[in-house]
Amino acid sequence: MRVARLESEIDLAGWRSAARSLRAEGVEPRAVIWTVERELFDLAQPSPVAAANFTVPAAFLELAEQVILHRAADRFALLYRILWRLEREPRLIDNPADADMARARDMAKAVSRAAHKMKAFVRFRLIEGAARETYAAWFEPAHRVTEAVAPFFVRRFTAMDWTILTPDACVAWDGERLMVSEGADPADAPSEDAQEELWRTYYASIFNPARLNPKQMRQEMPKRYWRNLPEAALIPELIATAQDRAAAMVAAPTRAPSDRVLKAALRHAREASYGQGAPTTSEEVEAGVQVCRRCDLWRDATQGVPGEGPRPAPLMFVGEQPGDQEDLAGRPFVGPAGQVFDKALAEAGVSRDQAFVTNAVKHFKHEVRGKRRIHQTPDRGEVTACRWWLDAERRIVRPRVIVMLGATAALGVVGKPTPIGANRGKALQLPDQAQGVVTYHPSFLLRVPDADTKAKAYAEFVEDLRMAGKLAGLI
Repeated sequence: MRVARLESEIDLAGWRSAARSLRAEGVEPRAVIWTVERELFDLAQPSPVAAANFTVPAAFLELAEQVILHRAADRFALLYRILWRLEREPRLIDNPADADMARARDMAKAVSRAAHKMKAFVRFRLIEGAARETYAAWFEPAHRVTEAVAPFFVRRFTAMDWTILTPDACVAWDGERLMVSEGADPADAPSEDAQEELWRTYYASIFNPARLNPKQMRQEMPKRYWRNLPEAALIPELIATAQDRAAAMVAAPTRAPSDRVLKAALRHAREASYGQGAPTTSEEVEAGVQVCRRCDLWRDATQGVPGEGPRPAPLMFVGEQPGDQEDLAGRPFVGPAGQVFDKALAEAGVSRDQAFVTNAVKHFKHEVRGKRRIHQTPDRGEVTACRWWLDAERRIVRPRVIVMLGATAALGVVGKPTPIGANRGKALQLPDQAQGVVTYHPSFLLRVPDADTKAKAYAEFVEDLRMAGKLAGLI
């Protein structure tokens, strides 16, 4: 029995060196014990044996970088077992049914989710009495992702001095250097600062009861993170009162834009008929959509639904048109298709808060059947008429990547029919230098009757969103 000792729980370089030597010696996986424990009088490790000419796919090395961060005790042995098998099974890495590969991929996904949660749920607190303005945060990641995620915080908070304390490792940035030290104790966690009351007020004000889905909320914000989130104390009451608040929102009359904005929007709407006076601010777009008469869809709609999200934003999603619930709420993607969209975004590791979400057509096209309003697909003339507003949003948002959700969205963005099947899964170069990604509309996934086909299409949808997130630099 051979014992392979590594320097740390995430010692990928040490694992690769040991695995290379062990495989060259022909040591089978069952004959190796992997450990990070050091003996009191640990002897020097034997010199590595020259490895035979053996290469592995780049995909395996990428997988190993993720799996090594998992907390499972058997992760080193699993990776060595896969490495051992790759010599005789070169296509193993592409086998979706293999038990070892399935477990490794599940571990990699769990690590990716843990990294995403750390980016979303770290809450910095001001350190009182420090010589320079310094912030600190305590976080308990599900897996050992602290050092891997640290560069994200450097990019995000470059001008700020900060420290993130975790049980595994601590990372600190002083404006010039990223420093890593041993893990900390919960007693070292910073205490609450004066800014947290302001943050709780902000969180309560943006909490939308109409979009509440407690099961989805717990999936996206697991309770294991709540104790370190100042806003978590508000969640039970916000959930309890959500139904009454949503009913009040539906009963409230539509808020009219201010006279100043309305006049500006009317001026732009009139000038738009002659191809002049394109709106230059989001306020002009939002108010202008309400008075738009470029096609007849406004006649039967409750209101226009402009896009929402940060401006500028690296990533822009374009759907077809508002649905029944979006038409009532005045916001895009809040109905059943929006729930599918939010779920897929979360699985792809993309935060909706970092993207601008809109539609190719801003008014709900439908026909009334009894008490129901049934969706109708906008025709080419309606899509073309509404490109005025979509193009204005693109100029204001300045996205690096535009995701077209469905054929109508692709027509609105590209200006010509763009088949989904022939174009999804690859980046398209758009005239304004943005990259385009074509994929399914979430409502299509709701309509697929066959369970296997639906699961396959949903997996492809998530993969397209993940590709877009990477292209936009959000993942």
